[in-house]
Amino acid sequence: MLAIEFDLFSFANQLSTEERRITLLEAIGLTVVLGFCIFAFVVRRLREQSLDAERRAEVDAEIEELRDQAFRDVLTDLPNRRAVIARLKAIDPADGRSRAFFMMDLNGFKRVNDQYGHAAGDGVLRVIADRFKRASRPSDLLGRLGGDEFAVLADDVDEAGATALGNRYLDALRNDVWVEGVGHRVGVAIGAVLVPRDCRRAEDILANADAAMYRAKSFGTSALVLFGDPEQPDVHAHG
Repeated sequence: MLAIEFDLFSFANQLSTEERRITLLEAIGLTVVLGFCIFAFVVRRLREQSLDAERRAEVDAEIEELRDQAFRDVLTDLPNRRAVIARLKAIDPADGRSRAFFMMDLNGFKRVNDQYGHAAGDGVLRVIADRFKRASRPSDLLGRLGGDEFAVLADDVDEAGATALGNRYLDALRNDVWVEGVGHRVGVAIGAVLVPRDCRRAEDILANADAAMYRAKSFGTSALVLFGDPEQPDVHAHG
């Protein structure tokens, strides 16, 4: 644009004839104008690159936020079922580490919804999620699978460690859950599997933990069942 405004093309064409001689003043002026044109072009390109970088950063941030939302439970702000399954699928059974996976289903939660409404039920779920967070280790993955089901994936845990950790979740619901001045008695049935001892694939981990959880559910009270021989379950029950 500057070249057109100052008619530099016509000036350069005149310089190409043998009759035209450039003066020192014209050479200085031409150098200044060309330098200014180059400077303006560089500044504009840098500004465009900066704007492009800002737009890319905004887009990347939006994509990251959407990805985080896709793997997070809105009510409890815990990882959701999709996030838990993704972690299970990422387990490498050959890495030599022993893990425990817990599937937890609440006892008595339906009564809360039926008697006090879903708003009270949501409040109970948030309180329970906070209690489970406090019972979990910083390295554990605590997630909400949906409804009144939660799950925990704990790394570097053997059978004794799984039992101890499972009992911490039982203890988390030993006392009533208070929401808006009302105390609710809610228990939990926990099924646990050891990986890779009991199973390796994500599908099997979920299925076996679910089976153990339903055995725990049959006791009618808060209970922890480790996956194994259904005739001789390892049960730790809390009244």
